[in-house]
Amino acid sequence: MDSSRRYASIILPSVLFGLLLSHAVAYDPLDPSGNITIKWDVTSWTSDGYVAVVTMTNYQMYRHISSPGWTLGWVWAKKEVIWSMVGGQATEQGDCSKFKNTIPHCCKKNPTVVDLLPGTPYNQQIANCCKGGVVASWGQDPSSAVSSFQLSVGQSGSSNKTVKLPKNFTLTAPGRGYTCSQAKIVPNTVFLSSDGRRETQAWSEFASSVLHKAINRPTYTFCRYSQILASKNPTCCVSMSSFYSNNITSCPNCSCGCQDKSNCVMSGSGIKNVVDLHTPTKDNTPLLQCTRHMCPIRVHWHVKTSYKEYWRVKITITNFNYRMNYSQWTLVVQHPNLNNVTQVFSFNYKALIPYQSTNDTGMFSGVKYFNDVLMQDGEEGNVQSELILKKDLTTFSFKQGWAFPRAVYFNGDECTMPLPDDYPILPNSAYLNPIGSFTRTCSLILLVFLMFW
Repeated sequence: MDSSRRYASIILPSVLFGLLLSHAVAYDPLDPSGNITIKWDVTSWTSDGYVAVVTMTNYQMYRHISSPGWTLGWVWAKKEVIWSMVGGQATEQGDCSKFKNTIPHCCKKNPTVVDLLPGTPYNQQIANCCKGGVVASWGQDPSSAVSSFQLSVGQSGSSNKTVKLPKNFTLTAPGRGYTCSQAKIVPNTVFLSSDGRRETQAWSEFASSVLHKAINRPTYTFCRYSQILASKNPTCCVSMSSFYSNNITSCPNCSCGCQDKSNCVMSGSGIKNVVDLHTPTKDNTPLLQCTRHMCPIRVHWHVKTSYKEYWRVKITITNFNYRMNYSQWTLVVQHPNLNNVTQVFSFNYKALIPYQSTNDTGMFSGVKYFNDVLMQDGEEGNVQSELILKKDLTTFSFKQGWAFPRAVYFNGDECTMPLPDDYPILPNSAYLNPIGSFTRTCSLILLVFLMFW
């Protein structure tokens, strides 16, 4: 009995900790309400099912869905099939051998759907479709943070009493960093006609989104992101330098893991002969330049100049990935002086204030058609900006690494920071005691006076 109690006392806290951790990893303190909401609107009934519009809205402030785009999956509650689709397609048809006349678009119990590509014929499009699965973040561009497709579902029944909610939603965007809740009933959606003069209402709704606050009636699914689930290693790192120190603080060794050291590419003239160069993979597996840090992205923070009332910082983002351009990239920085940003050059800037009590976080992004695409590794594989910040004389200091960021995120993933002991430091003269300096100066004047007395 004593031994069983002892084992229980060890196992039970471990299980509880694991349960708490599984929820905590999907929580972003800089974007606490950020999620991808999947809404399923039943717009009309058919003889054996219904027609639905599925809308995916990215409410994350700084994490977008990049190429090759989203992939959405679910499990049917009964023996449903997809007769047809507009604005999207199932990746597999499945076994439709029992159908003799009209063949469904997909007969799989667990269908997987992707967005159509740009340039799709108009008769196969609906609103907010056909962007190759690329969806902007809500903080960057709310108008581009939505993706939709329409599907005709059969063998489901044709009333609210017979239709069952899909379950076990999965979202890759790309990669498996998202966890989705079960679909819940939410209030019916109202659709406005193109001329704005008539409203129609969806007959039923399901919605799925990860760990989102439950809505009172009809259907949503909520999907939330976890960097731990997305990648076992970080995907970016931070280096530092300053005008007051000759030392450059590099990214820590193996910041993003060194397991790919054998597959990296040495920079040089033969780089163009590498197989699969500049060819993205479905899961965005990088092809990296060989570096000490082995990260696809390096963010460099340089304290450039100090003025009387202001100070200036230069930010450089470098791409070491030969296989991928980063479009619609975002950079999020935490620093206490971001509450006094005076000017930002060549980047867009937006303050992020997840809590009213703090204003120390900001999002940088590229200017459209200028530098919103971070090119693959090479001469053009970097973007740069400078920002001017006003000094708060009650808090400003160059001592103890205060001028460097507390945290940096690229495309929503937190970057590896150097250890505080490795930050560039002020030279010794900067620490001189002003009283001691005055005393030594007086002593020197007195000595010169006595020499000529």
